[in-house]
Amino acid sequence: MIGKQKILIVDDDENIAELISLYLTKECFDTKIVYNGEDALTAFDTYQPNLILLDLMLPGIDGYQVCREIRARSPVPIIMLSAKGEVFDKVLGLELGADDYIMKPFDSKEMVARVRAVLRRYNPVKPETAEKDRTKRVQYDGLEINLTNYSVLCDGKNVEMPPKELELLYCLASSPNQVFTREQLLDRIWGYEYVGDTRTVDVHIKRLREKLKDHPSWSLSTVWGIGYKFETK
Repeated sequence: MIGKQKILIVDDDENIAELISLYLTKECFDTKIVYNGEDALTAFDTYQPNLILLDLMLPGIDGYQVCREIRARSPVPIIMLSAKGEVFDKVLGLELGADDYIMKPFDSKEMVARVRAVLRRYNPVKPETAEKDRTKRVQYDGLEINLTNYSVLCDGKNVEMPPKELELLYCLASSPNQVFTREQLLDRIWGYEYVGDTRTVDVHIKRLREKLKDHPSWSLSTVWGIGYKFETK
């Protein structure tokens, strides 16, 4: 029997945290609540959640730092929660590795839908399944992207990246030299459920370029005024 997926809720507002937990428990998720950044980092190691709902404004270590530290050692999905609606705050959260950003106050159905959407995108498979499905892999000189087990090798070294970064890279690399608009990439990677703008794509491309420097035989190229492509040379 497959166990319930575990959601770590990090919010210093006890009422909001309990409400989120109630909604998710009704949807058959297992939840754990912590109220500060230090406890969040401890719970991440002991609870081993499938997804983290992370408030930005926390006492002590804030949500940005918690996200940075978790992302440094794990690709586990992170959805940030915040009453701060400035574009800068959203972009900073995405640049630090968050997978989505939900504004407070939020609708409970939308929150649950976003949790499910992110979890669908991040769905590690068992080794035996990977053996059966070898089609979701692309290879180039010095680069291997495997969507089956969510791994990227660059010059023989494993490159850690969150699910959406990897999916974006795979989407581009599986259609070399094809130009994709930002809107097309948003639709393919984030899906119709995602409420965001094309800046999200730009942020993820920037992070990919930081991790994968241009290679003599391939690169992530900008097509000005249109979008991006995985260019082979």
